Amino acid sequence: MLEAKKLSMRFQDKLALENVSFSVSPGEIFCLLGQNGAGKTTTINIFLGLLQPTSGEALINGDSIIKNPSIRKTIAYIPEIVSLYENLSGQENLDFFSRLAGYTYTKDELCRFLFQANLESEAHQKKLNTYSKGMRQKVAIAIALAKDASFILMDEPTSGLDPKASIEFALTCRELSKKGTGIFMATHDIFNAVNIGSRVGIMKEGTIVHTTQTNQLSAQELQDMYIKTI
Repeated sequence: MLEAKKLSMRFQDKLALENVSFSVSPGEIFCLLGQNGAGKTTTINIFLGLLQPTSGEALINGDSIIKNPSIRKTIAYIPEIVSLYENLSGQENLDFFSRLAGYTYTKDELCRFLFQANLESEAHQKKLNTYSKGMRQKVAIAIALAKDASFILMDEPTSGLDPKASIEFALTCRELSKKGTGIFMATHDIFNAVNIGSRVGIMKEGTIVHTTQTNQLSAQELQDMYIKTI
């Protein structure tokens, strides 16, 4: 389980997070909505070990990320803009980042991860400078699969995707969920939060003010709740 326990984060005179608590179980997709500056990315950066909270704990399977940094090997991160090597192919990027994480795979195994991420076979050998944003995300998801990540943190993953790429992304997330991968997604996209997520939270000024199961409300109901909250 990925878990935040009363996380607070202060930057000088600004309180970015205040007593934030939530958990993400294996196979669950938790989508956190909020305006820019609400604290979503700060929360992700704490789990990535880039920030140390002022108080509270960030835990993975009961282990503190601060006290046991090696536990971060069990998570993967997909940012809004996926940074990969433009002069390498999708398969070569996957091979490189897998080796950085300590994994070595055959070409057939690399192709299998790319297929699992729903990247078309004809794109495997193409350079990254020919890829769309959606295709880059698929390589990032393949890297997460190759790392055997238990949890994937995503920051605005649907931003800038066309409708077809958004549908493909939702399909890939559901497939990851069925295999037991937990996903924590910071997003502005209300429709995809309902469409993809198992559970959704709304963050305002560093505090999670609402949490609900997505099967209990429609996109319109979530939008109404979100507008009233912010």
